[in-house]
Amino acid sequence: MQVILMDKVVNLGNLGDVVKVKEGYARNFLIPKGFAKRANAENMKVFEARRAELERVAAEKLAAAQAKAAKLEGLKVEICRKAGVDGRLFGSVSPADVAEALTAQGVEIDKSAVRMPDLLKTIGEFSIEVSPHADVVASVTVTVVGEQ
Repeated sequence: MQVILMDKVVNLGNLGDVVKVKEGYARNFLIPKGFAKRANAENMKVFEARRAELERVAAEKLAAAQAKAAKLEGLKVEICRKAGVDGRLFGSVSPADVAEALTAQGVEIDKSAVRMPDLLKTIGEFSIEVSPHADVVASVTVTVVGEQ
């Protein structure tokens, strides 16, 4: 299925690109979330008419994300969890936990913006990437501490 991207999508394309994707991906994710529209003549005309407005909105989103990344860069977060004697956690620290800790420090961030290769399962200090926008990445230090 061919779709017109209405916003930048990671690993797919930029605003206005016409890309071919699997039908399920388009129907279940891209179109309902507003990231894309079906690529037909009518939607192409509508997109071209609104192109300047969509580009302005995309630029505003990027500027807001860059401002948020400036606040996030170098931020240190401490998360307390129960741990065994050997330093392994009873459970783990997930992206939702990191997002909640960042929100508690005053920077509103969604859990989907936290990029972690794996869940944190040991005590220590970890460098985590937070991506408030597809083009913007900030580094945050997460310290996992064992409860007393």
